Amino acid sequence: MSDQAFKHLRITRRGVVKSAAAAGAVGAVASFSILGPGGETAAQSEVERIAQERGLTPDDVNAALKTYVPSGKWDEYLIFASGGHSGQVLVFGVPSMRLLKVIGVFTPEPWQGYGFSDDTKAILAEGMLDGKPLTWADTHHPGLSETNGEYDGQWLFINDKAHARLAVIDLRDFETKQIVKNPHIISNHGGAFVTPNTDYIIDGSQYAVPFGWEYAPLSDFKEKYRGVMTFWKFNRDNGRIDSEQSFSIEIPPYFQDLADAGKGPSDGWMFSNSFNTEMSTGGIMEGKPPLEAGASLHDMDYMSVINWRKAAEVVANGGAEEIKGMQMIPMATAVKEGVLFQVPEPKSPHGVDVTPDGKYIVVAGKLDPHVTIYSFEKIQNAIAAGNFETDEFGVPILPFDACMEAQVELGLGPLHTQFDNAGFAYTSLFLDSAIARWKVGGEGVEGGWALVDKIPVNYNVGHLTAVEGDTVSPQGKFLVGLNKWAIDRFYPVGPLHPQNFQLIDIAVGADQPMRLLYDAPVGIGEPHYAQTIRAEKIQAWTVYPEVGWDTVNQQKSPIAVEPGKEGVVRDGNKVTINMTSVRSHLTPDIIELQEGDEVTWHITNIEKAQDATHGFAVPGANVNLSIEPGEATSLSFVADRPGTYPFYCTEFCSALHLEMMGYMLVNPAGGGEKKDDEKKDDEKD
Repeated sequence: MSDQAFKHLRITRRGVVKSAAAAGAVGAVASFSILGPGGETAAQSEVERIAQERGLTPDDVNAALKTYVPSGKWDEYLIFASGGHSGQVLVFGVPSMRLLKVIGVFTPEPWQGYGFSDDTKAILAEGMLDGKPLTWADTHHPGLSETNGEYDGQWLFINDKAHARLAVIDLRDFETKQIVKNPHIISNHGGAFVTPNTDYIIDGSQYAVPFGWEYAPLSDFKEKYRGVMTFWKFNRDNGRIDSEQSFSIEIPPYFQDLADAGKGPSDGWMFSNSFNTEMSTGGIMEGKPPLEAGASLHDMDYMSVINWRKAAEVVANGGAEEIKGMQMIPMATAVKEGVLFQVPEPKSPHGVDVTPDGKYIVVAGKLDPHVTIYSFEKIQNAIAAGNFETDEFGVPILPFDACMEAQVELGLGPLHTQFDNAGFAYTSLFLDSAIARWKVGGEGVEGGWALVDKIPVNYNVGHLTAVEGDTVSPQGKFLVGLNKWAIDRFYPVGPLHPQNFQLIDIAVGADQPMRLLYDAPVGIGEPHYAQTIRAEKIQAWTVYPEVGWDTVNQQKSPIAVEPGKEGVVRDGNKVTINMTSVRSHLTPDIIELQEGDEVTWHITNIEKAQDATHGFAVPGANVNLSIEPGEATSLSFVADRPGTYPFYCTEFCSALHLEMMGYMLVNPAGGGEKKDDEKKDDEKD
């Protein structure tokens, strides 16, 4: 590469300085020059040599500069992504795309001790299915808590599509605090989407079933199968979902897909796609069309339009029935009270997204090359006019033409839409393997509702996330495509390929194309949806506020063990162990038990130093904990197998880490240490 070829970029001794030409030029050839007191040095040729040897283009170099986060520096944004079949949540930094955290949610996570301590076992037990443990989940849609329609960085919610569960994560310590199981449905998909002030978390059913998923033959589908839209009440004071204040709304037995809450003028309303309005049930072996064919016969499906604020009033006024332990507004009541409406939409819709100003709802149908934009004002006018028909369940169907604002042809397989701060929308195109950028219209907007450009992605993009791109204040700058296929992007690691998160630069002018910056393989689960927040909004703790902290209830723990108060207390066959951990020993370090003892083991990490985490493992006993600085936790088990069990710290915490251990000795039934008088008799003998 010649000096002339590198004229747009200067590297000084103080760091990298990009010229205006380099920042704005598309496909411009970058240049490097190292400037010092003596002029150019050999460092310039070194940079050129590296670029040449690695076959890097100027675009590659620009992308590297935009994404590189030096050691000790922090990312500007955080992505919270679903962990798919792992049942967890993944946290990435942007622009580095480094995986920072895996949050244990619906399944045990050994490194963090999630699902091994008494308190986290209790959280997982909250999500049992009629008392049956569930050892996997299918997390889909993380939802950050909001205040006035903006992410506030306090809480995160995530749904388990497979079992219709919802989890609450506290972002002070990035740990799960609660799991609730929807009693009305067996699977969900339209969750977890919050209302603008996190009053409710929306949780829509995926597949129609009888309430409580009890048995009913498919021949009774129309009569006994139903969809449900659940509104979980969130109590910010204690950071928990209040099931008693939560409720569901009965809706027709169509398959519900995604949902979004209104904002601004549409606050108080929510919108959800539905498909299979044909109510197909499959039956290939009986000579019937496969479900995907039967569910795609109609040209139109329906978007559900729900006045959730009015629904809450209906529940408060006694208009709901208790079904399976939760309040349910019957469909007839929802219609009578003006809570539930439907609007036709192109068939097989998937994404439904409200624009930042809350005036429009964007729907993308997998089998339609357009996005369809609905006007909230027109929807309200159609409701007020009362000029509508009803479906066979009595639900009002608002006229399509009266509610539709515009349609924009984008390409094949449109799915999901995000927004930026420059008046653009971004829609994923699954079949085209591309992301389309289009201009949002509306009153006073010139050139609105029009496709601007596309960027190819690798491959088959599903969801996408822009920085705060589904809030009232999108930030722009970066967009991430959550691609389902990777194919040739990464070194082969077997037939199961990683997913591919692709970071895209959208901080470009309207006349410049979007730029691909980085490919990030994701080898955990199948991530579906993600939300991206400014990192500065997250005020996470680095150590717990006090030594002896109850991490579930976020307060000082009554079982916290203080230094000098360690020991073993026996009450018959019930044994309580009070232990502290500190670099580099566990106190007490020798535990004598009898076979059959019921053991409760309290451990407090009395460290106050940041990152001074101690693990605690008892091999052979399925015990593994992670105890962060200041944390107090407990585990319980029955010592049902005699033996010698070394226990140890699993986190390399100090130079004497390997010496941070002890022994748990389980004596066989009827054995144990001899009493002092027995020992004296042995000595005489």
